[in-house]
Amino acid sequence: MDIASCSHSISPAKVIRGENAWGIGKKIIPSICNAPILIGRSKATLNIRNILLFDLRELGLEVLSVELNFDCCELDLSRLKELATSNSCDAVITAGGGKVLDAGKLLANRLSLPCITIPTSAATCAGWTALSNIYSKEGAFIKDESLRSCPELLIFDHSFVRQAPPRTLASGIADGLAKWYEASTTSVSSNDGLVQQAVQMARVLRDQLFIDGYEAFQNPNSDAWVRVAEGCALTAGLIGGIGGSKCRTAAAHALHNGLTQLKSTDKFLHGEVVCFGIIVQLHLEERHKENQLAKQARKQLIQFLEKLNLPTSLDELRLSNVCFKQIEEACIFACKDGSDIHKLPFKVNKEMLLEALNATNGQRIIPKRQKSHKNKAN
Repeated sequence: MDIASCSHSISPAKVIRGENAWGIGKKIIPSICNAPILIGRSKATLNIRNILLFDLRELGLEVLSVELNFDCCELDLSRLKELATSNSCDAVITAGGGKVLDAGKLLANRLSLPCITIPTSAATCAGWTALSNIYSKEGAFIKDESLRSCPELLIFDHSFVRQAPPRTLASGIADGLAKWYEASTTSVSSNDGLVQQAVQMARVLRDQLFIDGYEAFQNPNSDAWVRVAEGCALTAGLIGGIGGSKCRTAAAHALHNGLTQLKSTDKFLHGEVVCFGIIVQLHLEERHKENQLAKQARKQLIQFLEKLNLPTSLDELRLSNVCFKQIEEACIFACKDGSDIHKLPFKVNKEMLLEALNATNGQRIIPKRQKSHKNKAN
């Protein structure tokens, strides 16, 4: 095994979690920086960011507060890089959902500055990982970029995260479940002990989410909520850190990346698209590996996802009426060279993925090519 294959960015240097994590964590920040740039985006998190800004300035820090205009997008990153440089910022503090956290991490990485992540939902494990996904200004996935390290500090304040809509927790549950369904398939033949152990951690996380997920979704004041929220935002990141690139994503995330290429007025959360991708992946395993366990797993998963109001078909993603050409292009993107879909233990092409998309709905929801051409001519 060569040196590169043994390189891991496993976790943030320090993680503070709990009901008053911000109250504890903010006192550490002056030992990290004096003039941070504070990044956010959503109006829904503005009150939280105002609290952060007030407290940081009370600690004597010179804070530059800025907002993203897009997802983790090069247009924003270029602008923020100039702002951070011209204002001599010495750290990046990023507070928000997964794409805001990704943008902050990537900016810090490019400026060689320490990064502090403050998730405001449990929708993804982006606050933990040494990885950022880059999108176009329209929200289409472009690529992921590995970072030199995980954040310097992660502050997971339950009181902040609890304010997020239940929909974000459901999305995080779906994204957390994908750790098992993807890693267990891609790493089945690995003889790497850390990868094997990471896969087993993903199995434990899956079981925890199945056991506690619905109660957590229903009651944000429950112990189940704490276990599930931390599982989605923290444990899921740890699994990726220990397992490394060999133990991350497969067809579910690849399909997500493809579907983001579609021009749709409906904006779905990362995990909402990934959960549909898991169903499609299980169909591929059932159909092309004759895996009856995948069939059973798919039925079990759909029943669980429906309880969390998560989409289990293109209809529920409101994409069933998208023209054939667009769906075909999404599948081409998902199957392009270098895509994680090729980590599956069998070959997958555009036609197989199109067939799986149809089969998951139990009916032909992708218009026939001839019909699509006729509509286009009109």
